[in-house]
Amino acid sequence: MAGTGFYASCLSSSSNLGTCWLVLKTHNARALPGKLPGTGMRRLTIKAEVNFVNADKAKELVEVDGYAVLDVRDKNQFERAHIKSCSHVPLFVENKDNDPGTIIKRQLHNNFSGLFYGLPFTKPNPEFIQSVKSQFPPESKLLVVCQEGLRSAAAANKLEEAGFENIACITSGLQTVKPGTFDSVGSSKLEDAGKAGLVTIQGKISTVLGTILVCAYLFVTFFPDQAEKLFQLAPTG
Repeated sequence: MAGTGFYASCLSSSSNLGTCWLVLKTHNARALPGKLPGTGMRRLTIKAEVNFVNADKAKELVEVDGYAVLDVRDKNQFERAHIKSCSHVPLFVENKDNDPGTIIKRQLHNNFSGLFYGLPFTKPNPEFIQSVKSQFPPESKLLVVCQEGLRSAAAANKLEEAGFENIACITSGLQTVKPGTFDSVGSSKLEDAGKAGLVTIQGKISTVLGTILVCAYLFVTFFPDQAEKLFQLAPTG
């Protein structure tokens, strides 16, 4: 363990087992529990801690500290906008199962979340960890990102359990990233990649309706005679 850089230690014992354990903490807050020398076979394990950072710190991790970006969003959000040169392994994949229960759930989902927010009907990606391991060794420095910060936190926890030691996430996700922070690819801005469905046109609809109402009000105000004639032409029930 040369070069690990231990900075603190604590000692505890278990009288019923007759075993003493040493817990060492490294400079990056990793805990290494193990038996003291002379007490029998020693076993050391490393437990990493996920580092949650803001967008500016995340940029520093990538550009200065050599972190690779792992995007865990779904395919649609990734295609709308993603950080240039990042890797993409979705934590959730589209659920195309056709059993009766799934069909009902998918229909309910599509009638609300899918229609208004453009969210796909998904299920956990069973090959997530294996796909990440095929691209990165456990000692890799990974900045895990998603749109709102929830999926990246869940993905980071899975990666930690799988043995990855250097993981960081952007608190509250890419939706908090200011324009120009990262070089991005796609038709949308990184912070807007999660917007889809009817909510994306709600603002445009409101603008159009507002313009029509204002024009109608001005017409009635400045041309009352013509407006009255138009009202008279309108069909009545």
